[in-house]
Amino acid sequence: MNDCYFTIAQAARAETKVKGSRFIAEVALVKDAAGAKEFLESVRKKEYEATHHCFAYQLGTDSNIEFKYSDDGEPNGSAGKPIYDCIKGRELTSIIVVVTRYFGGTKLGTGGLLRAYSEAALLALEKAGKNTNYITDSIRLTIEFSFYDRILKVIEKLKAKRTESDFSEKVSMTVLIRKSLTEKFVKELTDISRGTAQIEKQENA
Repeated sequence: MNDCYFTIAQAARAETKVKGSRFIAEVALVKDAAGAKEFLESVRKKEYEATHHCFAYQLGTDSNIEFKYSDDGEPNGSAGKPIYDCIKGRELTSIIVVVTRYFGGTKLGTGGLLRAYSEAALLALEKAGKNTNYITDSIRLTIEFSFYDRILKVIEKLKAKRTESDFSEKVSMTVLIRKSLTEKFVKELTDISRGTAQIEKQENA
């Protein structure tokens, strides 16, 4: 099961120049299409004298991927798609890359534009870094006190995270664990508790 995805570590900006034209790439973390549009508009407002604001964004994971790109008046396929290919090549999501161009007086041709937009995007993505994120399941469990220490060792071994704990007649806790490890986690809880653990998978908020 693929339960991890990659995002940028931080927002970043990079610039490159080709035959007088300036290409300024800005990279941001966004949650949805509305956030991507808002970031794009902020760049357009800030760089209002520029001739083009080409962009690409990608959202979601696995089968729920959403993406969009635009050449913003540049020759078809010379800007938006190359920027998107940079995002896709680094397997990033929840991201928008905007590359602003200030025309320098010399036409670059489709090939030259493709290289320039790609170079600017890659420079910014390199500065932005990369984070690994995990899709998790939330498990609520209730066990006898006698199993507590052994359960904690399983939680530590599988690098799960306790988010809530309640100590009364029994021990109740909520644990976040990587989706690919959920089945193994539940099996170990069941084995340790000899089938007495109350285990409930919850919906993540």
